Amino acid sequence: MRVEVNPVDSYDQERAEIYVVKVTQDIQSAIDTLDNNCRVISVFDKEKTLICRTDKIYYFESIDKRTYVYTKDECFETKYRLYELEELLNQFFLRSSKAMIVNIRKIKSVKAEFNGRMTAELLNGENIVIARSYVKDLKERLGI
Repeated sequence: MRVEVNPVDSYDQERAEIYVVKVTQDIQSAIDTLDNNCRVISVFDKEKTLICRTDKIYYFESIDKRTYVYTKDECFETKYRLYELEELLNQFFLRSSKAMIVNIRKIKSVKAEFNGRMTAELLNGENIVIARSYVKDLKERLGI
């Protein structure tokens, strides 16, 4: 894809034009970024309800019928179940186990384990396990 950037004199003149054969999820993500329309979900922090941008989320985990949202260095709770989140989230989120959905853009490296599972190191240094039944999908998404 060819990209052109042309300087203008004022912010009023700024605009982006995208010529594509088909609007893929990657193109839609770029459009959302340009429009500043990043998806958000509501999360709870003690007694407060906060709005969390999905691009800040590293993973979701379900523990004892509660769903937790993990960012770089914070943990929140959300009302959504994992199956509901799978419908809401874009292609950058992948089910990694029965109880977890991971943001593949936050994966730093992956390592194969002897039992068919994989371990993924996230950008914040945490390690998560990718269950055997989800390894194939992860490899396809990461192109490995």
